Order: sequence, then C-alpha cells, then structure tokens
Amino acid sequence: MFRKSLLASATLAAASLALPAHAADNGIYLGASVGQSGVHFDERIEGQNLSYDADATGFKVIGGWRVLNWLAVEGNYIDFGSGSDKVAGEKFETSLDGISVSALGLWAIGPVDLYARAGAINWNADVKSSSFGVKASDDGTDLTYGVGAQFRILSLSLRAEYERFEVSNIDTVDLATLGVTWTFL
Repeated sequence: MFRKSLLASATLAAASLALPAHAADNGIYLGASVGQSGVHFDERIEGQNLSYDADATGFKVIGGWRVLNWLAVEGNYIDFGSGSDKVAGEKFETSLDGISVSALGLWAIGPVDLYARAGAINWNADVKSSSFGVKASDDGTDLTYGVGAQFRILSLSLRAEYERFEVSNIDTVDLATLGVTWTFL
C-alpha cells in the first residue's frame, strides 16, 4: 500500500512540475521586435518610369493572447522607420507606421511554434522631397499577412517572422524581424 501511495505521489509531483511549463504556452503575452523594413513602388508618370526602393530599421511592440494551443490574437504597433531613395535624381523620404490586429494559427512542434498570420493594419504614411517641394500624407486600412517561428523557454519566446502589408498605392511594404515575448499566466 505504501508503495502505491509513493508511486501516486511521485506521479502527481511530476505532473505538477510539467504543468507550469505547459501553462506558460497559453495566455496573455507582451513583447517587442526589431528588424528590416522595405518600401517599394514603381510609377509611370508622363511616360517616365519612376522607381522607389528604400529599406529602414523598423520595430514593433507586441501584445497578444494565445487563446488555444493553435490560435492566438495579436495586436501590434509597427514603426517601419524612415527610408529614402533617389527618384529622377532627387531624394525622396518615406515614413510609415500603423496598428495591426491579426489572428495567428500556430503549429507546436515541441518547444517550437510555426505560425501564419492574417489580419489588418491601420496605417499612416508620409512622403516628402525638399527639392521638389513635395510633402504628402495618406492613411488607410489594408490587409496584412505573414509567417514566423518562435522558440519557447517557459514564459519566454524568441521569435523570427516575415510580414507583408498590402498598403494602398505602394507595391511592396514588408518587415522581417527578430523579437522576444513574455507570456503571463
């Protein structure tokens, strides 16, 4: 009888030690990431092809809730940074930021999660050129999607991801980041 009680107690203790590691997977999480953003568009104006291609350092602040092992809802403030490029020999600068909300579908493989995201971004964009005297702003709400992977160590997750943003009148807006999140129980 004593042996069965000892075995039951040891099994219960081992299961209780495993619970905090598993419970840290789901819940509310906060984090941040930094990486490379890109803005690219081509325009044909008065018979002339104009191309703009700028990279910048971007970052995002992450807040989310992993509702189920395979589903999370995430909101981000994203600053794509300020990039510049020469168009028709003149310098143009862009800055872009926004707030996005996405659903993440996750596939857990041990401590690694692979995920895909789909959602929307409410963005603000500014473009200026001192030499042309151009200063314009635009905003809108458009589609965002991406893929990523994260490695979980208890409540800490290290992540890498790539996202695309279908911003109106811009051919490509993307962001590749490395980041960290912390899950609260």
